[in-house]
Amino acid sequence: METSRRTFLTLAATASALALVPAESAVAASVTPDSAVRLGGPHRRRLTNLAHLRFLLAEVPVTASATHTTFGIEAKPTVRAPWTYADTDGAGGYRPVGGGTLDAATGYWSQGAYNADDIARAAIVFLRDWKATRDTQSRDEAKDVLRSLAFLQTTSGPNAGRVVLWQQEDGTLTPSAIPVELPDPSDSAESYWLARSVWAFGEGYAAFRREDPEFAAFLRERLHLCLDALRRESLSRAGRWVKSDGRRLPAWLIAGGADATAEAMLGLAAAAEVGDSRSRAALQTYGEGVAAMATDPSKGWPFGAILPWTGSLGFWHAWGAAAPEALARGGALLRRREWSAAAIADAGRFTPQVLTSGGPHNAWAPLPAEAQIAYGAHGRVAGALQAAAVGGDGLRVLAGLAAGWFFGANTAGVPVYDPATGVTFDGVETDGRVNRNSGAESTIHGLLTMLLLDANRDVADLATSITGLASFSGLRVLEAEAARRSPGAAIVTPETGAWIGEGNLSGGSFVHLPKGEWVEFDVTEADAVLHGVVWRQAAQAGEAVWEVFHGRRRLWTTRTPAGGTGDPGLTEAEGMLVPQRLGGDLPDAPVTVRCTSRGDVRLDALLIQPRVASAVYTTTGRPAVLYTEATGRTQQVAPLAPGSGRSYDADGSQRGPAAGHGKVRVHGGGFTVTR
Repeated sequence: METSRRTFLTLAATASALALVPAESAVAASVTPDSAVRLGGPHRRRLTNLAHLRFLLAEVPVTASATHTTFGIEAKPTVRAPWTYADTDGAGGYRPVGGGTLDAATGYWSQGAYNADDIARAAIVFLRDWKATRDTQSRDEAKDVLRSLAFLQTTSGPNAGRVVLWQQEDGTLTPSAIPVELPDPSDSAESYWLARSVWAFGEGYAAFRREDPEFAAFLRERLHLCLDALRRESLSRAGRWVKSDGRRLPAWLIAGGADATAEAMLGLAAAAEVGDSRSRAALQTYGEGVAAMATDPSKGWPFGAILPWTGSLGFWHAWGAAAPEALARGGALLRRREWSAAAIADAGRFTPQVLTSGGPHNAWAPLPAEAQIAYGAHGRVAGALQAAAVGGDGLRVLAGLAAGWFFGANTAGVPVYDPATGVTFDGVETDGRVNRNSGAESTIHGLLTMLLLDANRDVADLATSITGLASFSGLRVLEAEAARRSPGAAIVTPETGAWIGEGNLSGGSFVHLPKGEWVEFDVTEADAVLHGVVWRQAAQAGEAVWEVFHGRRRLWTTRTPAGGTGDPGLTEAEGMLVPQRLGGDLPDAPVTVRCTSRGDVRLDALLIQPRVASAVYTTTGRPAVLYTEATGRTQQVAPLAPGSGRSYDADGSQRGPAAGHGKVRVHGGGFTVTR
């Protein structure tokens, strides 16, 4: 679990033209060879398998109190909730585990056995499975898990509408966990788990409205109780703005996050679609805030991504990256074109950068790093699919490539979802180590992805044909500490470590350049875009002068500020760490890049973005290659493998065949997929 700080030709025709999928694919999509599932044809089995999530469900006794109760508690004083974690037992099975440490004397976990975040999201899995299959078991499980979530919501007093995060096996609530969660106690302010409760209650109300009107009315009441709590905090600040390192940002996001707010928007959209006016009004308000976190892909980093947190302009994370999905859905419902445009930019410009940089790393802070988990992979798939509903079908191709992460296109090169058991591994480290535990969050987001694939079989065909990520040529970092330095350039390693309050120093250090001192980088990539990574100061601190040399000939020069970020505002640290795009083209030859201080420069790294980045996927047939263009100018590049394919604009609209005269065409700012 985490609580910290996303008409044209159909893809079926496109896939046929690309020959992306054979008529029937044998997919090694499990963790063991003998449980592989065959897809293709009219009788292929669903990818969604709820077995492991059902294994995690526990019967939880509940007792009504003045502040906590749930639907039908008198007749049925039990609910169902998923265990937070599940550790592998080393013999092919799993052992449920709670959060924190277990006190053997009391049987209590220092956090709890179950948590509201996972309870809310598990309810959504059961709801969506029931809607897809009309399976009565999923319906009943959805109802019981929603009853569990409702019990965690405080119903009266100053914290009414907010939600307690943790619960013990015997049903006892843990308002203050160890280690402490913020807010503390957990129902004392709005939170990520309150946002996710809005998501679950909204989808639950929409799903049960005709099936069980009495229960639906209860869920609507609880949804409105959530909105009452939000109205006392974030909704009360609607229309107010704050500064974050000089940028004007919305003050009314839930817990300061577009990530949390976007997940709430999904529930609000579901309720609004069936006529709930309060949800529609809140969706309108929150959508304005999330849309204001969008970035301009023409300005460089973060390449069109929707920033998740008002506390940093240099930090994007994959946890809860539902912003593109929420904006595309809300934009279609409320006819807000600017929301749809932000969703399309995130899906069509940022997602290809994610895929060609090795996949959904948890954090870009500001450089891609950390493990890859199902949460982040699901966000890329859901965002691209929802954006395709308002953009072009090329975004569906991106969704299929992103979903390939579950079937082997990850840093380990192995499947991390098993359709025979419903197990999704807890993550893959940057060095390829696999965390083979399978807790609730990983299981849930794996299943949310599989539900999308089962509903979009053309996308599923592409995803399940992928078996690995053979190579990629995305962003590359040259550390300032490893470059040539003038005598007065000094390496500084902060005592506090790499984290500076709103981002991570690459390598944990930076090079301090007093006036006149310099650093030189050897850049071997041709046709790349350069970004200087300087830890800018709040006060004016002069400039960094960047010069690019081919041999002794200076090709171009540019300047970036070393300070001047001003009042940090909401941010937790002085200054900011955001890559700054450098002007000028690189020749088709090695160059030297020199950064010289004309003030007081804290240089972290040089970021190299290929003009055309690529990722090569191994499949059950011929390799598939994704190319993406960075500058907005159409490129002709030598193909990484012979074949044919399709070229797309950044909004996913088709631009025709990819190949011609022995070259692959990648349209400016867009992407191409070949086979």
